[in-house]
Amino acid sequence: MAAPVDGKRQAFGSRFLSDPANVFRHNAWDNVEWSEEQAAAAAKKVQENSAQRVCPERQVDYEVNAHKYWNDFYKIHENGFFKDRHWLFTEFPELAPTQNENYLKDLHLENKRNEVPECRSSDSGPDLTIKEQHKCSTSLGHKIQKPPVEEDVTQKLSHLMVCTDDFPGSSATYRILEVGCGVGNTVFPILQTNSDPGLFVYCCDFSSTAIELVQTNSEYDPSRCFAFVHDLCDEDQHYPMPKESLDVIVLIFVLSAIVPDKMQKAISRLSKLLKPGGMMLLRDYGRYDMAQLRFKKGQCLSGNFYVRGDGTRVYFFTQDELDALFTTAGLEKVQNLVDRRLQVNRGKQLTMYRVWIQCKYCKPLVPATS
Repeated sequence: MAAPVDGKRQAFGSRFLSDPANVFRHNAWDNVEWSEEQAAAAAKKVQENSAQRVCPERQVDYEVNAHKYWNDFYKIHENGFFKDRHWLFTEFPELAPTQNENYLKDLHLENKRNEVPECRSSDSGPDLTIKEQHKCSTSLGHKIQKPPVEEDVTQKLSHLMVCTDDFPGSSATYRILEVGCGVGNTVFPILQTNSDPGLFVYCCDFSSTAIELVQTNSEYDPSRCFAFVHDLCDEDQHYPMPKESLDVIVLIFVLSAIVPDKMQKAISRLSKLLKPGGMMLLRDYGRYDMAQLRFKKGQCLSGNFYVRGDGTRVYFFTQDELDALFTTAGLEKVQNLVDRRLQVNRGKQLTMYRVWIQCKYCKPLVPATS
């Protein structure tokens, strides 16, 4: 793997468990292979906990009052539930491109060398090809030499101005939107780490309580950040920035919280906000994650979609499902990986198998033609 940047940990995939006797030597192991028996047992568990569905009346309540359940969650936990996600800059160096410029080059080279079956699931796509690097280079600051024709397209796009009335962050040169920001565990690390004077960060959440906690945080700076309440699924609500104005959109464990039938329209609306060359970054729950296997009968809403005890909901994805959502929205795959991680509680001698999916999808510089 590429060397850590400024002492940060390496990207996932750097610590392997070769001897089961050493399982409690570390807190976590990466890219853990599942045996056929383990995969079959997980599938059986999901089949069992999905057999009994939540009644239709309760399902309507969880949808109609979703904002209430999330508000209650944040009123109880405030900013003490989630830890600040400083790992983001290792997995997603696009969030601080100036600081990670050299690291980005190393990462692309290393990813191509490390794209092997034992490290990534078999349906993971290849990492950035040279052609894809050209397509994604404008917005993310990559120093890649382009052929003359593509350079001409890039230059034309770079001179386009956002033609609209004044909006928050309109004078910024690099704009990031986090959807489902919670209490700022992603936003504040970005503001602390990315020192680009042209940076502006937008963040929104379904919960008005969460947004209030962000706005009252001592780190909140209205000159660099704009927090607002927004329902990702409400097509009548408008975002505070115009189309094709964002360089990066971040979705960290948020898409899984909405009804599966509404996911495609939500992603398609977000895609329109990206500049040509802009990137959508996602990390979310994967199929057969420990959290899915722990659900009891009667908590399943629909296939792989569950309600927690506090009324909040969660979906567990496959790579193909996410790929279909992004590509249908007109985005091109840069990365779609499964992170199968074994977490260890050394004190209690417990092992916990986590499954997460990490994606990067890019908006083409030139719209696809039929």
